[in-house]
Amino acid sequence: MTNTLQGKNVAILAADGVERIELEQSRDAVQREGAHTVLLSIKGDEIQAMNHDIEAAGTFDVDRMVSEASVDDYDALLLPGGTVNPDRLRIDTAAVMFVRDFVNSGKPVAAICHGPWTLIDAGVARGRTLTSWPSVRTDLRNAGATVVDQEVAIDGNLISSRKPDDLPAFCETIVNEFAKTPAGAG
Repeated sequence: MTNTLQGKNVAILAADGVERIELEQSRDAVQREGAHTVLLSIKGDEIQAMNHDIEAAGTFDVDRMVSEASVDDYDALLLPGGTVNPDRLRIDTAAVMFVRDFVNSGKPVAAICHGPWTLIDAGVARGRTLTSWPSVRTDLRNAGATVVDQEVAIDGNLISSRKPDDLPAFCETIVNEFAKTPAGAG
């Protein structure tokens, strides 16, 4: 551990149906570098993780409801995928407002796989260059984004990635991008 992210608070926003590997590996990458992570969700207690959207893969304890969270308390935001997870988030007003406010704050926001769906409903995809799981790309284009097919896309404070196979590049990128924002940036 190099403590690159020492003193940083990273919010992870997820709901039932989150792809386990995407939440775990990105969370572990920032924690290894010294960041403190907080799992936010739209319901309390715990969320159900999945493997490939079809196989239950255990649960994660929720630290805080997103409706009670403030952008000012966090230095960066992670949006893992899984098909059901962002579909649940994008219909929750508090989750959508939190993502919109986070992106508009200028702090880094990282989304992988189906995670960019929430960016669409937050109204922050227009004019941005993003990547995602192939089935989400049409939605991104329809929302006014420029879509690229590469491991990781960086556009200002938005970082996006395509799929679980891209996690090594995504994790390295989020650590580097999150390190650029001073701790306590809120």
